[in-house]
Amino acid sequence: MNKVLKRLTSEQMAHFQIEGYVIVKGLFSEEDLRIIDDTFETISHQYIPRHFEPDMNAGAEDPLKRYPRVMHPHRFNETAKSYMLHRPVLDVLEDLYGEEALAAQSMFYYKPPGSRGQALHQDNFYLQVEPGNCIAAWTAIDPATLENGGLLVVPKTSDYEIVCPELADANESFTTHYVKPPKDEKAIPAIINRGDVLFFNGNLIHGSYRNKTKDQFRRAFICHYANASATHIGTHYRPLFRADGTAVDLEANPDGGPCGIEFDDAYPH
Repeated sequence: MNKVLKRLTSEQMAHFQIEGYVIVKGLFSEEDLRIIDDTFETISHQYIPRHFEPDMNAGAEDPLKRYPRVMHPHRFNETAKSYMLHRPVLDVLEDLYGEEALAAQSMFYYKPPGSRGQALHQDNFYLQVEPGNCIAAWTAIDPATLENGGLLVVPKTSDYEIVCPELADANESFTTHYVKPPKDEKAIPAIINRGDVLFFNGNLIHGSYRNKTKDQFRRAFICHYANASATHIGTHYRPLFRADGTAVDLEANPDGGPCGIEFDDAYPH
């Protein structure tokens, strides 16, 4: 007998299985989004070592110096942790995994006007979830459009093997790794509205363009998860958390991945 889905329709499940991603609406209320707005507006004026290290005096030549991404806010902010463990999101992940999901990482991107994008890449190159895979839940806090540097996905690459990346164009990407899409596949924009959540697995090739607007931020709250049956994960993503906030410490994955070595910058997420 097929497992009863908690949140997704059978059509949404099929889309994820075939295309490698699915957009789900209605998982965050406007009150949830307001709380997230307020939380990260407050954080944007702080300096939090190892998590958020802005240059408050940075000029317009590189907006990401003033507004870098916030790394692992769940480790210092209880509101961020609560939304990393947001029950509606976890219900979708349980549908996708067919089992409980464990929260491994949280991030917040401000992506101010004029800022560079992120070259195409694969998440499980970094998280190294084994056996199984990571899944991202990418929540749009602002509408993600072509103009403000919304997300790009390469459909049908969720079964594409994890590969050793090439060097990205530093003029357009703030990260250094680039994964070339397979022949006959190309990146398409995932246009999503405020509060929509884009789910995709760790092999799917994805990235983003530059924010070409003069006055629009493209904020996003992004979390990564592992299946409960996983035994290993990259060391930077430990501990993980169950829905009730209980910590789970999987084994650190010692595998250097398809490059055969540990990259010095193998923690760009």
